[in-house]
Amino acid sequence: MTNPDHHGMKTLEGLSPYCVRSEYGKEQQRDDRFGRMFPQLMPNYTDPSILITVGEAGGNMEAPDDQERTANVPVGMVFFGQFVDHDITLDASTTFDSVIDNPGEISNVRTPTLDLDCIYGLGPEAQPYLYEQGGAFGGVKLLTGADNPGQNGESAHDLLRSPNDRAIIGDPRNDENRIVSQIQLAIIRFHNHVADTLNAEEGLEGHDLYEAAREQTTWHYQWAVVNDFLGDMCGKPVVERILGCGRKHYCGTSPFIPVEFSVAAYRFGHSMVPFELQVQMGQRQFPLFSDNTGLGGGFTPVPGTQAVVDMHELFFTPENRSVQRTQKLDTLMSRALLALPFVDGPPEEKSLATRNLMRGNAFLLPAGEKVAEAIGRDQAEIDQVLTKIAALNPDFGAEGIPLWLYLLAEAEVIGRAETDGTNTPGEGLGPVGATIVAEVMIGLLELDEHSFLGSNRNWVPREDWNTLGKLLTVAQPALP
Repeated sequence: MTNPDHHGMKTLEGLSPYCVRSEYGKEQQRDDRFGRMFPQLMPNYTDPSILITVGEAGGNMEAPDDQERTANVPVGMVFFGQFVDHDITLDASTTFDSVIDNPGEISNVRTPTLDLDCIYGLGPEAQPYLYEQGGAFGGVKLLTGADNPGQNGESAHDLLRSPNDRAIIGDPRNDENRIVSQIQLAIIRFHNHVADTLNAEEGLEGHDLYEAAREQTTWHYQWAVVNDFLGDMCGKPVVERILGCGRKHYCGTSPFIPVEFSVAAYRFGHSMVPFELQVQMGQRQFPLFSDNTGLGGGFTPVPGTQAVVDMHELFFTPENRSVQRTQKLDTLMSRALLALPFVDGPPEEKSLATRNLMRGNAFLLPAGEKVAEAIGRDQAEIDQVLTKIAALNPDFGAEGIPLWLYLLAEAEVIGRAETDGTNTPGEGLGPVGATIVAEVMIGLLELDEHSFLGSNRNWVPREDWNTLGKLLTVAQPALP
């Protein structure tokens, strides 16, 4: 009889069943800290003067007014990506003018799981002011501005606000701009709609109703992240490969946020934000930074009916409207993001591109081409990306490309994987960026015992809530 404790036969404790990397487990990460996805790679350094030149307003990264749009990525998806970011990360302690040698020492103020704690806060017992009190749905439904008609602005179409106009929500960052704040409102309304549905269909009440409604709301949201958001941004073949064959690079026994993801890969959306946004059918578009969009200023009530966001205009929904698309994912950014009007300081501090590049230096991120090599990309493909970056700015040289910029260039020249085996340049992330983003997102779910992928991989959503567009509009009231 074989000895189960014999060397090589004993069960490996804590080995993730979803990770296929052979060197897994060398260094475990804490779920309340940041970490590294490629700790074996040396950090890259780029002369800051090059980064300032590359990211300056009026330079080679500034997009023209007629910048091309994607074929099938709705404009709301890039703002939904910002909402998701706020659900899983908050680094409240670092700046780009300091070196971050050990990200494991940096606290992640958010839970690194897709659990909608930005919606639910600490729950109805710890934060009762977020919830209805008394009545059939006391401690179950979340409050909105419609429950406080005396507040400033269009209260019936806004978040709940205090007398100083600040939103009373689980994460104040979700009031930074109007689009994200209205996505927050839509998900709050969706939770309340789920509570109504479960109460009517199953007779649930009180604490049982709250827990069931929270789980259903969260799981439908998670489903949308995997199937809609990652499908659009990373490509369905990449998502299917990871779900079917396992993760190769994001491994561990606890969910954590790698700095290669948070500081570089997940900042791809900055390239996709358009110059102007249309938030209601038949109405004019508003500039990216304006009173109506609330971008930049933020933390203000909905000022009037013209600023109420119709989610049917931003996402694909059953109404099948002609939805505005995002800008192409490439090395170009809207002018307003290269000269942020609400930031005081020198030009390099006003440029979101330069700030992203400098944070790569500060966090000791590896070079983009080294990450590409580490995940097994062909040298000819890497050279194609490097050629694009050399055209953007020859001062970079042949090696040592900042990871964020490499991933933008990869998206531009290689692009998103499609189901027919081709790639579409500019439509979404290329192979390296898609691998990082999709492995982390799916890993966060698989390592969370409360998520649908971590607890019930046979779960399927309700048909009337099974897309992001349906989820965000099923409880949307008529516009004023």
